[in-house]
Amino acid sequence: MSSLNVCIIQSSLHWENHQANLNMFEEKIEQIKAGTELVVLPEMFTTGFSMNPTQLAEDMNGQTVEWMKRIATEKRIILTGSIIIKENEQFYNRLIWMLPNGEFGMYDKHHLFSYAEEDKHFSAGNKRLITSVKGIKINTQICYDLRFPVWSRLTTENEYDILLYVANWPERRNHAWKTLLQARAIENQCVVIACNCVGEDGNGIKYSGDSCIINPLGEILVSKEYDEDFLYYTIQKQDVETIRNQFPFAKDKDHFSIL
Repeated sequence: MSSLNVCIIQSSLHWENHQANLNMFEEKIEQIKAGTELVVLPEMFTTGFSMNPTQLAEDMNGQTVEWMKRIATEKRIILTGSIIIKENEQFYNRLIWMLPNGEFGMYDKHHLFSYAEEDKHFSAGNKRLITSVKGIKINTQICYDLRFPVWSRLTTENEYDILLYVANWPERRNHAWKTLLQARAIENQCVVIACNCVGEDGNGIKYSGDSCIINPLGEILVSKEYDEDFLYYTIQKQDVETIRNQFPFAKDKDHFSIL
């Protein structure tokens, strides 16, 4: 049965400094364990959660996407995280799912954080990205999406096995972060991978990390608060299937469709 070796990189970010962040993450990726297959970076990992896209946005042929291609190819890993992208005169908080062969998928954040006026600076995506690695299906999401369970809800049986969140989720609301991650795992009977940042950003907002991997029963398998660290875990597809078969709650779900 399929397995996936995951590494979450929980890190502080250099505020609005692309090059410093790329240099930092390249040094960190050089240190990951051999055999790692998926490396997860935070939301807006080159800038921090900035509402300054006019100055900071790149296009899909820009420095960061090319950097992700190079790193994924050289290290033979899947590399993911979100960055600020300009496309057709609009700005997006876009997750890039970069494969070792240079091919990639994209997910534009659907729920924009109006509390911080993200909706005034960015355009919302309207399509989910569910990708597959070795037969393990992964639904990619970004930060504030976590608060909206319909967007992540299974619409068909075994639609995905893993929910993946990249985030800049503040320390002051970390109880909600941890609680909602467990809820998403339990209600969808899936593994949750969640990568958050630590430290303090340019607006004085503090981040406690609390990156984690959670099993389909809502049990926390690995987690880390406050400190920069690497979080490793090998996810087994069989573990998800066993729980879904043992507790076949999905057959009683509501039937609906998502965009």
